[in-house]
Amino acid sequence: MRLGAQPCQLVVGTRAARLYGAFVVNERHRHRYEFNNAYRERFEKEGYVLSGLTPDGKLVEVIELTKHPFFIASQFHPEFHSKPHQPHPVFKGFIAAAHQRMHQKPL
Repeated sequence: MRLGAQPCQLVVGTRAARLYGAFVVNERHRHRYEFNNAYRERFEKEGYVLSGLTPDGKLVEVIELTKHPFFIASQFHPEFHSKPHQPHPVFKGFIAAAHQRMHQKPL
C-alpha cells in the first residue's frame, strides 16, 4: 500500500505536464489500488497515453485520453492539494477546458 506523497514523472508534451508546468511532481496517495500493468498495451492501442509514471516506470500514475476534450485519471488525490483560491492544476485545467468548450474561447 502506498500512502502519502509519492513521486510521479510526467511525460513531455502531455496534458498533465502542461498543466503542472513540471516533469516531476509529488502527489498524495491514500489507497492500495494500482493500474493493472497487464492492460498497459491495450489502453495505449485504444488511444490512451500513460502520461505519468513512477520514476522507475513500473507503476502508472496518470492516464489521458487524447481524443477527449479533457480526460485525465490519476492514482493520487488532487483534492488534497486544492484550496478555494489555489486549485490543483488538474482542477484548473478541467475548469478551463469546460469553459473553452462552453464558450468556444480559452479562459
